[in-house]
Amino acid sequence: MAFKVEILYTDALVFVLLAVVVAFAWIARRHEHLRLPWRRVAGSRSGMAAATVLAFYVFIGLLDTLHYRPALPSEPGKPPVYSAEVLSVLDWIAEPLRTRKEKTYSAPFATHLYAKETIELPDGRQVRDFPRLKYGGAHLADPVRDRAADIAARAAKGWLGAVLVWLAAASLITLGVARRRGVGIVGGWRALWRGETVVQWNAVLVTLAVILAVAGPVASLCTYYHVLGTDKVGQDVLYLSLKSIRTGLVIGTLTTLVMLPFALLLGIMAGYFRGWVDDVIQYVYTTLSSIPSVLLIAAAVLMVHVYIETRPELFPTITQRQDMRLLFLCLILGITSWTGLCRLLRGEALKMRELEFIQAAHAFGVADLRIITRHIVPNVMHIVLIAVVLDFSVLVLAEAVLSYIGVGVDPTMISFGTMINAARLEMAREPMVWWSLASAFFFMFLLVLAANLFADAVRDAFDPRLRMRSGVDGGVAVKGVA
Repeated sequence: MAFKVEILYTDALVFVLLAVVVAFAWIARRHEHLRLPWRRVAGSRSGMAAATVLAFYVFIGLLDTLHYRPALPSEPGKPPVYSAEVLSVLDWIAEPLRTRKEKTYSAPFATHLYAKETIELPDGRQVRDFPRLKYGGAHLADPVRDRAADIAARAAKGWLGAVLVWLAAASLITLGVARRRGVGIVGGWRALWRGETVVQWNAVLVTLAVILAVAGPVASLCTYYHVLGTDKVGQDVLYLSLKSIRTGLVIGTLTTLVMLPFALLLGIMAGYFRGWVDDVIQYVYTTLSSIPSVLLIAAAVLMVHVYIETRPELFPTITQRQDMRLLFLCLILGITSWTGLCRLLRGEALKMRELEFIQAAHAFGVADLRIITRHIVPNVMHIVLIAVVLDFSVLVLAEAVLSYIGVGVDPTMISFGTMINAARLEMAREPMVWWSLASAFFFMFLLVLAANLFADAVRDAFDPRLRMRSGVDGGVAVKGVA
């Protein structure tokens, strides 16, 4: 299939962020003081379980970040013409979910629509009944008789596939553990389940088993049924939930990239230089904090909306318009949410500038820029890292709230917020349509819960006060608790 690669603005930033993470991991492997805190994170069972769930979300998000435009049929000898519709690799994988649309609402695993319609019988009579779905359970001759057995059989096949995948993953991990410890496979398996490895692989495998136990049957059934039902226009809710993951991840990660330079630069400058620099920076972030953030974000989003709508020549496709509004939302959220971290870094810089090694550097005439980059910044990075991980879940929830009140992402963009906003009226209809809201809530809850658990593990590993309080530092007892 011919196609043209399409790189959106947010795609490029996600790739940059991914490159930074890979580069940091490569550097951390070569430096013990950088590797040690992450070994503590790897030694946390809850942290590794949360990391496994987050890896699942990140994998789906990356699949949805690789965009392309498929080629349209063209005459021989003429240059190829590409579709105006921008698709992703996730769209290609989930094509049955994307293209098989029903007429309107249908419940999970349903074979008939959720509302009665007038149906004309072969003998010409008209009756009011629930019509058969076009795709969901269409392969069943008698849905009432065959549906339960068919779902059970396909779910069993999915579980079988999930077991095979889990066994393959467990075998690879066991071989790696056995090779690293210089023991046999049985010894590696025993060390793995007893938690004697640096990385808590037992937590990873248990979490992976739970994920596969759900994902296997869903993958087996989703091409024959609408596992999570359909929405008002007949779109598959499972597809909408998977597409919402990228939006949440982009909001949570790219906003952090925008927020960090403001917080890091201004916070350290205020604490280190003090005097009028501190006064000016305090005045700026106090003023910014006094403005209700929702009003500020709403005003900025409306300005961006007007800019995009009045310049259609800059955004030829709907996806590019959605992406630009998403990018601006990240910028706006980043600009309005740096003040909290700035306060923390200001206080830490105020404390550190009075320490002996900083005073000694001053006495030797070391330049301020060198002191900040060599001594201040490395010693506040644990605060930055903890704040970034903790803010991730807050930003994901912020997108849902802003989209719910209509000032978030583009209304045509799929996100948890737009799903919840669309489900608002569905909850008031009779009979109630509950599956759209439940699906968006479940996927978002799982993402936020995993992010919070991982943030707790990172905080416990990086915060020196918590390590001193627990009396443990990298597996070695700390003498002389402060």
